[in-house]
Amino acid sequence: MTKKTKNKYNHYTEDFRREAVRRSDLPGASAVEVARELGIHPGQIYNWRRQYKRLSDKQFNTVNGVDYSQDESEEIRKLKRQISDLKEENEFLKKATAYFSKEKW
Repeated sequence: MTKKTKNKYNHYTEDFRREAVRRSDLPGASAVEVARELGIHPGQIYNWRRQYKRLSDKQFNTVNGVDYSQDESEEIRKLKRQISDLKEENEFLKKATAYFSKEKW
């Protein structure tokens, strides 16, 4: 586990964060104990755990081999937009078909 330091703020690698969360989730271990061992604040582990569960764009991009990165999210948003457009077009065509199928008086 590697810890990077830059200026007066600490920046941790993704592997370091993953390992800290994994170790705090082990039976018989607590976030406070793991934080003390690693020399970080216990609240940091709780934050990383929350981020891990939410799978934010900048951290923890892959879980169990599944890629949750920005590229995947962008493609999903694009496909959802396309589905929405097609549904709207389908509704329009239904209304147009009903209008033109009416008998003229």
